[in-house]
Amino acid sequence: MRLLVTGGAGYIGSVVAQRLLAEGHGVVVVDDLSSGFASAVPEGAEFVRGDMAEAARVLGGSGPFDGVVHLAARSLIDDSVRHPERYWHGNTAQSLLLLDAMISAGVGRIVFSSTAATYGQPDRVPITEDAPTAPTNPYGASKLAVDHALSDYARAHGLSAVSLRYFNVAGAVGRAGELHTPETHIIPLALEAALGFRPEFAVYGDDYPTPDGTCVRDFIHVADIAEAHLAALSGAVAGTHTIYNLGNGQGFSVLEVLAAVERVTGSPVPHRPAARRPGDPATLIASGERIRRELGWKPGRPSLEEMIEDAYAFRRGGRP
Repeated sequence: MRLLVTGGAGYIGSVVAQRLLAEGHGVVVVDDLSSGFASAVPEGAEFVRGDMAEAARVLGGSGPFDGVVHLAARSLIDDSVRHPERYWHGNTAQSLLLLDAMISAGVGRIVFSSTAATYGQPDRVPITEDAPTAPTNPYGASKLAVDHALSDYARAHGLSAVSLRYFNVAGAVGRAGELHTPETHIIPLALEAALGFRPEFAVYGDDYPTPDGTCVRDFIHVADIAEAHLAALSGAVAGTHTIYNLGNGQGFSVLEVLAAVERVTGSPVPHRPAARRPGDPATLIASGERIRRELGWKPGRPSLEEMIEDAYAFRRGGRP
């Protein structure tokens, strides 16, 4: 297939694009480099710098495409609370622009990077795809709006659409790893504290209703995320929008992650308590039963230590 990958210069997008190329697909990456790196675009992919208006131009004018893998997005929860307009415009409105371009160009297949943040604070865990959606921040709300749009576009236009609701993505694949500005994800932040690149790690909230008072999250290796995209592209059904959770089905608290980082690095992680971040649910753990049953996908790298080891190797020298 010939595929357009939005956000393919970012952390997850670059790994997905690399995996698609390895399977023999043609890949055109569109990324505005607001958070990605041109050097992260894998060799063999065509790169076009721009936002979804540019992606629309590419869809309409550079030959036929078989599908779109849409990963481009703003994804900072704190920032979304302070500046919701950035997320409604950057995530929702930009995605609608892309969908309209797909319909105009006759491109009938899309895999969308959704998020566990669409669920908000769940009533029970593990979270299944039919759980109520009640986002606690504009980031999750802006992604949920795109999920709703995909359902309507699939019904009206025969679109084959799959949303993949990621839980906490971690790890690295060679030179493709997490490098955000600002960095907000727990494992790279903890590694930076262990390596002495930052003075300490801030534990946002120690009074949650969890065993040790800190947030509990489900971590999944970025390479497993890439495999799930391949399965979703193959399993997308015309006229149908299907949602799948991507996680390991087990949760680790912030303090448990810090302890794992210390085991992997052999160094302490200096840390201090800090106030809760607005919009952070206490516990997010995925049920992956639907995608396992329907597409045959399951995580192949479930070990938290393995994810940290890969991220550690990247942080020490595999950066783009």
